[in-house]
Amino acid sequence: MTKALIIGASGGIGAALASRLRGQGADVTTLSRREDGLDLTRPETVADHAARLKGRDFDLIVNATGALVIDGHQPEKTMDAVDPQAMAAQFALNAIGPALVLRDFAPLLARDRRSVLASLSARVGSIGDNGLGGWVSYRAAKAAQNQILHTAAIEWRRRNRHAILIALHPGTVETPLTRKYAARHPTITPERSAEALLAVIDTLTPEDSGGFCDWKGQVVPW
Repeated sequence: MTKALIIGASGGIGAALASRLRGQGADVTTLSRREDGLDLTRPETVADHAARLKGRDFDLIVNATGALVIDGHQPEKTMDAVDPQAMAAQFALNAIGPALVLRDFAPLLARDRRSVLASLSARVGSIGDNGLGGWVSYRAAKAAQNQILHTAAIEWRRRNRHAILIALHPGTVETPLTRKYAARHPTITPERSAEALLAVIDTLTPEDSGGFCDWKGQVVPW
């Protein structure tokens, strides 16, 4: 039986992932800020929840946390709109938070078989794919998350040869996070995203560790 941990399980994608995995017969553990007090901007809560799960060996850990709008700060349209506090908040949740997940939860990955830690990133975090500009803080925080995960994967090749660490773009998903900004882009439901993400995860090998791909399995440029 697959043992899975979904971090951010109260959000649209996280809830859909947990539901689909349970439907497949997996043993699913869920954590979220809303239900469990796991707040990626408070390092002590991350360490505490990871310590409570010590001794578990997960086949799959998914970090499904993230936010586009924090404390009412909308994505910037120009550099003139950059606010240091708003940018710091984006990095705290969307870059430092995933780093804490990697630090504290990656040791819970199974060591005697294939295991995956996937962190939801965003295509707008791609430097190579950025032809529009804007959204400075969110883009930069997601790009930082990608670098953090890629760096961690290099270390984890030495620590756990069965582990795969991957950044995933879940698509433009119909959630409160994207509703205001997705009018000109095709969207998919959280359920479709979860189905597609799990299908991609099933195809991954250790050679893919440290990579960045989308919900269709296509590599996203850094």
